[in-house]
Amino acid sequence: MSRDNTYGDRMIAEPVIEVRNVFKSFKSVKAVNGVDLGIRRGQFVALLGPNGAGKTTLVEMIEGIQKPDSGEILIMGKKWDGHEDELHRIIGLSLQETRFIEKLTVRETLKLFASFYGRDDRRVDEIMDIVGLVEKSGSYVVNLSGGQRQRLALGISLINEPRILLLDEPTTGLDPNARREIWHILQRLKKEAQTSLILTTHYMEEAEQLCDYIIIIDQGKILKEGTTEQLLGDDSAGKTVEFTLVESPDDVTNTVFTVGKQVDWDQENKKGTIIFNRVEDELPKFLSHLNNQNLRIKNLECRRRTLDDLFITMTGRRLNE
Repeated sequence: MSRDNTYGDRMIAEPVIEVRNVFKSFKSVKAVNGVDLGIRRGQFVALLGPNGAGKTTLVEMIEGIQKPDSGEILIMGKKWDGHEDELHRIIGLSLQETRFIEKLTVRETLKLFASFYGRDDRRVDEIMDIVGLVEKSGSYVVNLSGGQRQRLALGISLINEPRILLLDEPTTGLDPNARREIWHILQRLKKEAQTSLILTTHYMEEAEQLCDYIIIIDQGKILKEGTTEQLLGDDSAGKTVEFTLVESPDDVTNTVFTVGKQVDWDQENKKGTIIFNRVEDELPKFLSHLNNQNLRIKNLECRRRTLDDLFITMTGRRLNE
């Protein structure tokens, strides 16, 4: 599949992270399969894809936790070998699951990690303010909610004022309110710092809310990349129609999807999704076609296309599957 031309434009601006033709396999599974990317200073980039797409493996190689089978990764122009101490001091990271010492308080936990970087209590106080844990400073970690623990993990990743921040699925498993609290912290960081961020997620809305650049990845390969507008490209004027039929036809493709482009069909719930490039012209034809087939519509909703729609057209699956 051809790559987006904007990749070349991004490389001109001296990326702080460069990934060059990287491969990584585990036995017969190709977790990362020939990935190239570049991240600029201050850029917030989402690696968007379903579980098992290769996002975590790619980030772990960027973090230096794993080594590529082949290819090259440069951080600020340097490889991990021989520069570990230097690179660890400019990178902040939060893994999918962070384990804490349960019988330490929030303040004690942050002081412990601050000591690794020679930072004092003032930095601990700053971090508690940034992640909204001032009122929980004396609480034991074991008593924190899931959202509070994730904010603590984010605070730890920010202790050293990193130039590069790597967050692996930071809001997975959180309720909508806790998720938006994390978003607010990252949006504030984006305005106030020159930190570069790589965020892995399978939440379309999270990628759109937080990141200026989105890289869609699946089965270890980059499928497409760009801003939201660039990713939707020529399809941005198109509309997605979701509909439910009263009864389900025997041959869905021939009796329903002869107008527009089929995206999805749920046989059990008699629910379909279809894309129209010119909804004003094509929707009346679609409705007329259903009427000619004696198919009745129960519900119909028209909306603009999303990244999830784009992912379905490329893979036949939804992002959260």
